[in-house]
Amino acid sequence: MHVQDTHWSAAPLASAGRAGGGRGAPLRVDAQRNLEHVLRAAREVFGELGYGAPMEDVARRARVGVGTVYRRFPSKDVLVRRIAEEETARLTEQARTALGQEDEPWSALSRFLRTSVASGAGRLLPPQVLRVGVAEEGGTPAADEARVPQQRSQAGAGELRLVEGAGGEPGTAALLEVVGRLVERARAAGELRADVSVSDVLLVIATAAPSLPDAAQQAAASARLLDILLEGLRSRPA
Repeated sequence: MHVQDTHWSAAPLASAGRAGGGRGAPLRVDAQRNLEHVLRAAREVFGELGYGAPMEDVARRARVGVGTVYRRFPSKDVLVRRIAEEETARLTEQARTALGQEDEPWSALSRFLRTSVASGAGRLLPPQVLRVGVAEEGGTPAADEARVPQQRSQAGAGELRLVEGAGGEPGTAALLEVVGRLVERARAAGELRADVSVSDVLLVIATAAPSLPDAAQQAAASARLLDILLEGLRSRPA
């Protein structure tokens, strides 16, 4: 998982609705086709290389000129936000489906994790959701930060924590809410370790979807790694 912090500002997003987001006035057939190629290529490139990958790589994968990419997305920040929003929405829908179709709490959580890892959406989570910070020893994490239990950067150096919903990115709150319900149900049923947080679940989704050149190897590696991680999440009799 290659997640690189990308600064998103409101100004580029505002311009996206007019020129870069593909959600304004109807596009010509060729322009719509180019937009679809760019979005597909961006998902592939960012999924393989992280959000630090250059726009030129996206254009090359889409088989269009880089100018075509910039006509639709006036800055890389706008494209990154578009992809991250779409993937966040996809993860949220997968979580809701698992919550609504599985009666057993552990089955619902494990179904969500397996579906999300198989889709590869974890590689495209918003960078803010997965940014790791280090709290000072004895300090109190901010209200929008959830501790990652029992993890230390080094002895006496403070606890690692994940920033959840930093900056109020669109869709992030909905994702955290529905995944939180999956986590709480499994914890209340005694099937999930008491110290597992929503952040831990998102880490599983992000890390259990490695990017490998061979699709069959990637699927096998993801399934094997997820089995191991799921075992680590389950509670055990005292």
